[in-house]
Amino acid sequence: MKNTDEVKIPGKIALVTGAARGIGRACALALAEAGADIALGLKNVKADQGLVKEIESMGRKALAMQMDVSKLEEIHTAVEKAEQFFGRIDILINNAGVAPENYAENVTESDFDYTIDVNLKGTFFTSQAVGKCMIKQRCGRIVNISSQAGFIALPTESVYCMTKAGISHLTKCLAVEWAKYNIAVNAVAPTFIYTPGTEEYLANTEAKTRVLSKIVLGRIGEPREVANAVLFLASPAASLITGTTLMVDGGWTAS
Repeated sequence: MKNTDEVKIPGKIALVTGAARGIGRACALALAEAGADIALGLKNVKADQGLVKEIESMGRKALAMQMDVSKLEEIHTAVEKAEQFFGRIDILINNAGVAPENYAENVTESDFDYTIDVNLKGTFFTSQAVGKCMIKQRCGRIVNISSQAGFIALPTESVYCMTKAGISHLTKCLAVEWAKYNIAVNAVAPTFIYTPGTEEYLANTEAKTRVLSKIVLGRIGEPREVANAVLFLASPAASLITGTTLMVDGGWTAS
């Protein structure tokens, strides 16, 4: 086998949450390009932004599913649907996340609960549901989307930062528990990436300049750059890696 073959995943089945746009969409496309069929977890199943057709145009199968990860019944229904449709789930990408901005002294209980429900509770229970499938198979790969915000402090993002730190630690816990089932669990921690979610913030010249001053490589990232790291961790090329968080931050946390 050539080294380049080890980052391909032909015939694998991947479930990507928050797949409609941004990093989730890029992950779904990268995994499909590498040979996987994709189950798309969508907050609104009617709003896939043409992603199903784009994946199918590559000759891969795609299944759009209603999957608001803040709702346990939607997690369970979607995972059961994916397993029934494809027969198994080999790869899980926990991408769904939210980041309501507010200074710590002004955070509301509803914003706090919603951020926890999506980012932490959603990641845990999606991992649990898919993990049960992988335990039966005695193999699997889980990649969680953490953030550099889990390793640094960002003003107005205290709750978001807390959840992303939690995701990185959860990654270690699941990796240790599930290694005996040949399930590898890792995370990717991006810096600021050009996505619909960051568009408004980065449109502010002062904010963008402040961000660029922190990124050693001197530029904002693209969704595909995060997706490439996710694909690596989901592929045979990462066969001896588990319990780690891979920084994709342009050097922000190194400076």
